[in-house]
Amino acid sequence: MESCENKKCGCCKMLLPSIAIVAGLALLGFFVSKGLTSIANQEQYVTVKGLAEREVLANKVVWPLPYKCVSNDMQKLYDEIEMNRDIILSFLKEGGITGDEIVISAPAVTDRLAQSYVPDNIKFRYQAEAVITVISPQVEKVIELMGKQIELMKDGVIISDEYSYRTQFEYTALNDIKPAMVEEATRNARAVAQKFADDSDCKLGNIKQATQGQFSITSDETTPQIKNIRVVTTVKYALN
Repeated sequence: MESCENKKCGCCKMLLPSIAIVAGLALLGFFVSKGLTSIANQEQYVTVKGLAEREVLANKVVWPLPYKCVSNDMQKLYDEIEMNRDIILSFLKEGGITGDEIVISAPAVTDRLAQSYVPDNIKFRYQAEAVITVISPQVEKVIELMGKQIELMKDGVIISDEYSYRTQFEYTALNDIKPAMVEEATRNARAVAQKFADDSDCKLGNIKQATQGQFSITSDETTPQIKNIRVVTTVKYALN
C-alpha cells in the first residue's frame, strides 16, 4: 500500500493544473472587465467645420495716374509736364477728390542719347515720366472718375496703362467684422454637429476644442473693388 505521503504528493500534482486554469480564467476575466470599462468610459465626440462669408466693398483705393512727355528741349519738357499735371489735378478736384488724397511724385527725366544703347529712330531726346496717385476712401467716387479718363485724353493727357501702375482696392476694416464672422462660423459648425448627433441618436455636448482658421480676402478680376471675406472654424463637440 502507498504511504500517506505518496498519496498527498499525487493529489498536489493533480491540483496544480486545476489551480493554474482557475487563476488564468480569473486573470482573463479581470482584463476583459477592465477593457469593457475602458470602452464604456471612452469619450465620444464629433469634429465639424463651420463657414462664414461676407461680401464687402473695398474701403480704400490706390489709383496711380502715370503720364509721359517727350521733347528735344528740356525747358519745353518741364513746361509740358507741369501743364499735364495741372490738367490732371483739375480733373480730380472737380470730381470730388480732396488735396490730402493726392500724392504728386517728382518727374523722372531720361536722356535717351546718354543711354548705352541708342536706337536709330529716336525723334525726341528727352523723356519725362511722372505719377499722380490718388489714395482715398471714396472708392465709388474714384471708380466713377476712372470711367471718365477719356476727358483727360481730350485735353491731350495720355495716362499710361502699364501693369506696374495698376489700381489697387483694399479692405482695411477686417477687425470690425471678425467677431461677428467667427460667431457665425461657430454657429454653423454647431448646426452641422447637431445634425450629426440627431442622425446618430446622440445628445450633443459641450465644445471640447475649437480652432479658428485664417481669414482670407479675395476678389474677382472683373470687380476688384468687391471683396469676399471668408473664415472657417473647426470645432470638436462631445457626444453623450
